Amino acid sequence: METIEIRHPHHLGREVVQRSVLALGFFDGVHLGHQQVIKTAKQIADEKNVASAVMTFTPHPSVILGKNVQHVDMITPLEEKKRLIKKLGIDFLYIVHFDRAFASLLPQEFVDQYIIGLNVEHVVAGFDYSYGKLGKGTMETLPFHSRSQFTQTVVDKLTTNEEKVSSTLVRQFLADGEMEKVKLLLGRNYEVEGTVVHGEKRGRQIGFPTANVSLAADYLLPRTGVYAVELELNNQWYQGVCNIGYKPTFHEDLKKPTIEVHLLSFNKQIYGEHVRVRWHKLIRSERKFSGIEALIEQISLDKEEANQYFLGVSKNVQ
Repeated sequence: METIEIRHPHHLGREVVQRSVLALGFFDGVHLGHQQVIKTAKQIADEKNVASAVMTFTPHPSVILGKNVQHVDMITPLEEKKRLIKKLGIDFLYIVHFDRAFASLLPQEFVDQYIIGLNVEHVVAGFDYSYGKLGKGTMETLPFHSRSQFTQTVVDKLTTNEEKVSSTLVRQFLADGEMEKVKLLLGRNYEVEGTVVHGEKRGRQIGFPTANVSLAADYLLPRTGVYAVELELNNQWYQGVCNIGYKPTFHEDLKKPTIEVHLLSFNKQIYGEHVRVRWHKLIRSERKFSGIEALIEQISLDKEEANQYFLGVSKNVQ
């Protein structure tokens, strides 16, 4: 997949860009609804024997257009989004830098410059996609703005349990720690990646060494608590227990949550290693313990619950 970053105003000419079928969207999460849009574009591109393309935007529009919004944590930060879109077999990924000048484009200007101007012969987007200044352009107005230069496919909403599959719903389930429901919407377990860094070494001192993971990007994290997780190291997955939170037994004022993974059957030094954490199930909420002994007793119970969970998963796979 070739990635093409675009800043407005762009100077790409139709003659230097391959004809394509283009999927449009922000695609945070690349959930099952997004996948349906992207896979539809890929299928139509294959039928037409032209390139498949996806257009997404960075940063999140609310950072530019919202009041007092400085930053938005993503379900899939840009590099993660690239990785997932590449896995869907797309040829070109356009990343448009969203700024006020770009946001000010009238719907017709957006279509002229970013669809017709990029040699697109067919557009695929969700039923609720909007474009142009104030989102005035919709999938209903797109045929008019197309100037008969391209055709379009509108993908209807995807639902699960009578709820629309959406990034908003994924965010809600992450905030509630409902990782099984997150998996249903994403079509995969939620994952984050980062590097193992030195921590306080307290886990090792009490007999439960942990890998402290410093995230590679601003991921939206699940709610604080203890989870059954897997950790990928050198292309191999290991089962474990993860505490995400503020360690209230030892700290009163941690500003940022920490991610500490204790692996169930692994005891090597892995500082500096690149890892991925795959979230499976919330075991319990984070809480303050009366002392070290109570904490050790609870961690033993957490390990046992995680172990039972993974045994059940492995039986279901068989």
